[in-house]
Amino acid sequence: MLAPRNTRRFLAVAGALAAVLALLAYGDYQVDLRRARERIASGSQVAMSACGPIEYAVAGDGPPVLVVHGAGGGFDQGLEFGQALVRRGFRVIAMSRFGYLRTPLPPDASPAAQADAHACLLDALHIQRVAVVGASAGAPSSMQFALRHPDRTRALVLLVPAAYVPRPDNAPPLTTPPGTELLFETALRSDFLFWAGMRVARDTMVRSILAIPLAVAATAGDDERRRLDDVLAHTLPVSARRLGLINDARVILSLPRYDLEHITTPTLVISIQDDLYGTYAPARYTAEHMPHARFVGYASGGHLWVGHQRDVTDEIVGFLNSKG
Repeated sequence: MLAPRNTRRFLAVAGALAAVLALLAYGDYQVDLRRARERIASGSQVAMSACGPIEYAVAGDGPPVLVVHGAGGGFDQGLEFGQALVRRGFRVIAMSRFGYLRTPLPPDASPAAQADAHACLLDALHIQRVAVVGASAGAPSSMQFALRHPDRTRALVLLVPAAYVPRPDNAPPLTTPPGTELLFETALRSDFLFWAGMRVARDTMVRSILAIPLAVAATAGDDERRRLDDVLAHTLPVSARRLGLINDARVILSLPRYDLEHITTPTLVISIQDDLYGTYAPARYTAEHMPHARFVGYASGGHLWVGHQRDVTDEIVGFLNSKG
């Protein structure tokens, strides 16, 4: 047992060491945050559309595809997802939805208003007709675009969609992985806390934010593990996406049933059975009630279809090519 004097000395040394480690960690955080800000500061433009300012980026040549990102995204998430389409001969238009990065959050930030903003962006870019790929929380405005602007929608892809499905006792259509609400109130409010979570609680972030079962993530190959890490890292700076995240949460909690029977656009709907956000049942329900929809499901892979990246890309490319 340490003598009182030695105990005080030990505690002083331990406290000093903890302070040094905290300073070193904060230095690493500042470096990573600066890189994240530099990454989103280039590669995009802002269109002054009839619906207000909309940030966007374009990549590739060929038939145009409007990529509508999910929660925590922005034009950068859309571009990263769209690179697989660019390599297969498509022109990707990726925007930042309402409240993300340089696109402001308007008073009406509903999926219908967002869909009209998609049309305004296309007008600003002089593009009449596109295929639309809506992922996760990008699905509601993608479906609304097909409903409100059917003549401009060549094809529709809904990937792990946030969508309506009737649940017992009128429960919300999507589920929430354990810990998500806590992270929303902590890590998703702070760039530093989000960064620290990636460093010391990666498994929690993978399960609760990326909605991937830990057993699936643990068996992922090196490329897939890097993809998951990139998705988490590229959510920084979360402060620049905060308003969009809040709006998405509000929209998803009260998703109504859209007039699916009147979406006549050829549609591909894809989901994964063990997606911890519970998109599988809504995806099947959506496809079953649309007149020209096809559903593709996988048993495992979580919300980011781990282990099926090539399969999902091939499905989307084959579908888009078949629609001219």
